Amino acid sequence: MNHFTRRQTLFGVLTLPALTARSEAAGWPDGQTLKVVVGFAPGGSTDVIARLTQEGLQKRLGASVIVENRPGADSALGAAFVARAAPDGLTWLNVFDSHAALSALHQLPFDIDRDLEPVMLIGVTPMVVACAKSKPFLTFADVVSAAKAKPEAITYATIGNGSLGHLSMTLLQKKGNFKLTHVPYNGGGPAINAALSSQVDLIIGSAALVSPQVAAGAFRPILQTGPDRLPNLLDTPTTNDAGFSDFVALSWWGVFAPAKTPRDIIDRYAQALGATLQDPTVANTLRDSQQVNVLAKGPDEFKKFFHEQKEIWTAVVRENGIKAD
Repeated sequence: MNHFTRRQTLFGVLTLPALTARSEAAGWPDGQTLKVVVGFAPGGSTDVIARLTQEGLQKRLGASVIVENRPGADSALGAAFVARAAPDGLTWLNVFDSHAALSALHQLPFDIDRDLEPVMLIGVTPMVVACAKSKPFLTFADVVSAAKAKPEAITYATIGNGSLGHLSMTLLQKKGNFKLTHVPYNGGGPAINAALSSQVDLIIGSAALVSPQVAAGAFRPILQTGPDRLPNLLDTPTTNDAGFSDFVALSWWGVFAPAKTPRDIIDRYAQALGATLQDPTVANTLRDSQQVNVLAKGPDEFKKFFHEQKEIWTAVVRENGIKAD
């Protein structure tokens, strides 16, 4: 798990790649309409980020930008659509962390490495484990002790089988030698409601998902999976604080293009997106409402990051026999 100890890669300051426009990008996008595909239903964090950056992209590229939701199969339907699209710079794919485990969970009609090109790592945020205030768990050590006393008696909600929350908790149980019972839900809303109504004992989700209920006083956060504590969760231990050394699991958001999209077009799009992410209104909204640590890492850094994530979470899926919903 030493892949996760490179803090400067994951939680650095926002840096934009040195980008230059060359031949193919000279006339692009030439007033044409760009399509940003989101493989999830409207309202989720990936959709929110796509729509939040839409106006800035339009202004900086001088073209119309539309956001198109193509939900299904853990975002595989949207990814397949973009993988088949023409590599002309008119179709882009906004993804969530689940993209790293997609090929391990589904038989895809495309090759995730061959048919999609990394464009930008937008940002990251830790997972958060929380419980309703009525639950007795004050620390994650309380959870571990109770689970060892009664294996599989404690339940935890996630947004679905194979989600980063599910995979992260699977690894935590192995490292801590305890057993919980996973209860997958079809999205963040149902998982949140289950935890609020005490249908389950715990919930694990991205900070973007869990933080609003923490701020409202409905949830007690007991663990976060980043290398450092979030500003709004300074009293909540990290996995390292809780004794799970070298364990970090980060939700992340990124952008891909169809393979063979000219690099100078990719660079120009990344430059426009990076500048949009630096806009104070956009940056503040992402930080405050979505708990996103904006990184805006360009194609080469994102490619390296994605391959590391894919290797780690694919191994967890296969070693534990995890199946998609």
